Amino acid sequence: MFRTILVAIDGSEPASRAFDEALGEASVWKAKVHVVYVVESGLFSSLPMDNTLEIIYSVLQKEGEDILAAARKKGEAAGVSVTTHLRQGHAGSQIVALAEELGADRIFLGSYGKSGVDRLLLGSVTDYVVQNSPITTTVVRS
Repeated sequence: MFRTILVAIDGSEPASRAFDEALGEASVWKAKVHVVYVVESGLFSSLPMDNTLEIIYSVLQKEGEDILAAARKKGEAAGVSVTTHLRQGHAGSQIVALAEELGADRIFLGSYGKSGVDRLLLGSVTDYVVQNSPITTTVVRS
């Protein structure tokens, strides 16, 4: 039985499918759904913050806010209450930390994110969560 489900989304098709699966499970178990979008600020941590980086960061944050708002609407349409979280930092570690903070019973993730480059530069967020989380994690393939 699952009471609290965390879904990581980034606007990609696999993340959308993971969210759909989580909504289905939440309906069955009457679980709470939390959705997280992580702005990967680690990409900028070694660069001096200037106007250009501030603009890029604000665009990424706005994208996250829009994606989370769409998730809330989709949850409402499915009859599932959705709580959203916007985080910044390394996506994998933020997902694991939030799942532990929430006492989540299950994590849903897409099999890959928006960019294949992420896997080369940062390592796979999905792989990180699967390897580092003690919580049952479901990887949804596209």
